Amino acid sequence: MTNASQHDTPPVALITGASRGLGLALARGLAAEGWQLVVTARDAAGLSAAGAELAAATKVVALAGSVVDDGHRERLAEAAAGLGGASLLVNNAGTLNGSSGAGDPLPRLADFPLPDLLETFEVNALAPIALTQLLLPQLRSHAGSLLNISSDAAVAAYEGWGGYGASKAALDQATAVLAKEEPAVRVWAVDPGTMRTAMYQQACPGEDISGEAAPETVARALLGLVRGRPASGRYRADDLPAPARGAR
Repeated sequence: MTNASQHDTPPVALITGASRGLGLALARGLAAEGWQLVVTARDAAGLSAAGAELAAATKVVALAGSVVDDGHRERLAEAAAGLGGASLLVNNAGTLNGSSGAGDPLPRLADFPLPDLLETFEVNALAPIALTQLLLPQLRSHAGSLLNISSDAAVAAYEGWGGYGASKAALDQATAVLAKEEPAVRVWAVDPGTMRTAMYQQACPGEDISGEAAPETVARALLGLVRGRPASGRYRADDLPAPARGAR
C-alpha cells in the first residue's frame, strides 16, 4: 500500500481534469490523506480556485493547460518530478464530443465532424497514453499506480455516445496492455458510473440528474482502490468498497 507514512516525503499524485467533478473530489480526498498534488485542467480560473483550496491541506502545483499539448504534458511530468516523483497518475480529463458546443446534442457517428472526433480520441485516449509514457519512469521507481477513468460507454452501445465510447474503449485496451507490460505498476481502468457532474449534464441537456451519484461518493471508492492496491485490471466503482470518510 502506498501512503504518506511509508515515505520520507509525502507521495505525489498527478491528476488531470482536476478543476471540478470527480477529479477535484479525488484531489480533495488525496490531500486529506497527505498526498502532494500536481493538478491540471483547461479551465484556468476553475483550476486556480481548486488549487487555492487544496493548498490549504497539502503542497500543490496547479498548471492550467490541455493534455493534448506536448509541452504541457512535459511541464506536468517535471512538476511531479520536482515534488519527488509521482506514485499515482490519474488520467481523468475527458471530452464528450471534441470542440462541439456544450449545448449541442451528442452527435450520431454518421454525423460526427471528423475534426471533433479526432479531438475526442486525442483527449480521451492518446493524451492519457502520452502522459503515461512520460510518468512511467517515476511510477516504476515508486512501485506506483496508474488510474485511467473509463466509462460504461466503452463496453455498451448507446445512441449518440459512439465517439466518446470508442475513445474510452481504446483507453481500456491500452490500459489492459499496459497492465501486462508494466508488472511493477498497478494499472487500473475504472468505470465510475453515472455521476452528477457538469459533463453528464452536458450530455443530457434539460434533464434532471440530481438523483445520480455525487462525485465525492465515487472518489471515496477510488481512494479505497488506491489505498488497497488490488491487482491491475478493469473495475466498476459500484463494485469497489467505499471506505468510511476519514478512514486510513
